[in-house]
Amino acid sequence: MSLDFSVLLLFQDALVLGLWTTIKLTLICVVLGSSLGFLVGLARTAPSAVVRGIASVYVEFFRGTPVLIQLFWIFFCLPLILGVELSNLASGVIALTLYMGAITSETFRASLKSVGREQMDACIALGLPRHVQVTSVILPQAVLRAVPTLLSNCVSLFKESALVSAVGMADLMFVGQNISNNTARPVEVLTVVALIYFAIAFPLTRAVTLVEGRILKKLAI
Repeated sequence: MSLDFSVLLLFQDALVLGLWTTIKLTLICVVLGSSLGFLVGLARTAPSAVVRGIASVYVEFFRGTPVLIQLFWIFFCLPLILGVELSNLASGVIALTLYMGAITSETFRASLKSVGREQMDACIALGLPRHVQVTSVILPQAVLRAVPTLLSNCVSLFKESALVSAVGMADLMFVGQNISNNTARPVEVLTVVALIYFAIAFPLTRAVTLVEGRILKKLAI
């Protein structure tokens, strides 16, 4: 079998557009999912056992089931229950946001616990309202401690986003599959698609290591 990667030059614009769709989807879900994860992380440290229980069920469910099944359920089943139409974009955003929220909540929960109790006592002694305690004292320190793991979660989400191709969203994987089917060149096309994912994910993973080292030094000062 002879390989011919030059055929991909005819489809470079489609691949770039698919990659841009993947990046946009990832960024949207990172922002929404991280925000949700912080709220759930707070809920898992709440005094109320009911709140902690509800948050724990959510986290364990979305961490314990395949993302593909979550995506299919939201795309095929949720519209039947709600009686509304959901586009593949909306379904992808909902599924990946819920997944991101679940995995980042554990990151935030650990970072929240690492914030010294004496700082919370100082906030209470100063009579600071709860929302001020969260936004001005807890959140900055928790986010700083959580950054390395959050970056790792973002890389994972970027790779998991390829699953949205299963519901017809024109991301990089979907475009690659279409090109592969049309050209009968699966080896060349899928190899290039894999290399594109790797070219983005690998530098990010290396960045995580560098950021983690700097944060540990800063916290040690």
